[in-house]
Amino acid sequence: MPPASAAQPTIDVVIPVHGGWEHTRRCLAHLAAQTVPHTAIVVDNASPDDTLARLRADFPAVRVVAMGENAGFARAANAGAAAGDAELVVLLNNDVDCAPDFLALLAAPFADPAVGSVAPLLLRPGGERIDALGIVADPTLACFVRLQGAPVAAAGGAEAGAAPPLLGPHGAAAAYRRRALEQIGGFDERIFMYGEDLDVALRLRGAGWRAVALPAARAVHVGGATAGKRSAWQRERGGFGRGYLLRRYGVLRGRAAPRALLTELLVVAGDLAISRDAAALRGRLAGWRAGGGLAPREAPPQPRASGIGFRESLRLRRADYVGQAQEFPHPRNN
Repeated sequence: MPPASAAQPTIDVVIPVHGGWEHTRRCLAHLAAQTVPHTAIVVDNASPDDTLARLRADFPAVRVVAMGENAGFARAANAGAAAGDAELVVLLNNDVDCAPDFLALLAAPFADPAVGSVAPLLLRPGGERIDALGIVADPTLACFVRLQGAPVAAAGGAEAGAAPPLLGPHGAAAAYRRRALEQIGGFDERIFMYGEDLDVALRLRGAGWRAVALPAARAVHVGGATAGKRSAWQRERGGFGRGYLLRRYGVLRGRAAPRALLTELLVVAGDLAISRDAAALRGRLAGWRAGGGLAPREAPPQPRASGIGFRESLRLRRADYVGQAQEFPHPRNN
């Protein structure tokens, strides 16, 4: 790789993993072909396969952080960031394959000192459909993936009002200014998974940092086309994040409280009817309890998901749950 120039910021790429060696191998092979220098940091959440041994044998230049347990996404992301010292922290899922100019393009918007995060364009396998171009939130702080399922051409008009306005990057592929992450204290480790990217986006915006969407920076999210029905464990984790953020941001004390309460009641009832278990309810109650006694967070003025009414939100949630054909935007919360 060419040497870094004075204008090129240093980059740490943090990849939390829990098994899935073939995905990790492909991800690292694509990173090795990048046009700018970087440090790859793989954080192993006690992989049940031989990921650790293969990393050390096949990718000796990769920095490895072994957590010793499945510590969750947020803790792994923080540990990976702490293992480096670069100006930029790029967070990647191990099933994301980056184009060769991905990192070089992602770094460019950070020339603006007000930019705290950049959202690249994630594509579904085949490259014809969008998997994500960042996230948005509705007035109840329900998180939606921006432009998911839309044709790639839609990304070109995303910043001209053809898509809901950007709140922050999607957790599967996100670039952050290290100083911005450090200012807000990194990812909230109380959230095991689901909702941590929304929380960071809200706190970065509240601290005055800008988020930028960059359709030119492209990667394929190999797992992005597999919606399917979530397991009870996943639905419980998603419910935890939802309950925790509802309480931490005081949503039920604000103007959106009636809509939020009705939405959560319908979602929990639907989960019970379809899955025959109370995973979504258990998760929400656990998250609500976890958010008690903590300093409240104020949701900053933010772009809301325009054009997504109450009924449309429920329809999109149901489509996500049963793995049906999906239109954009697309929900991340169960």
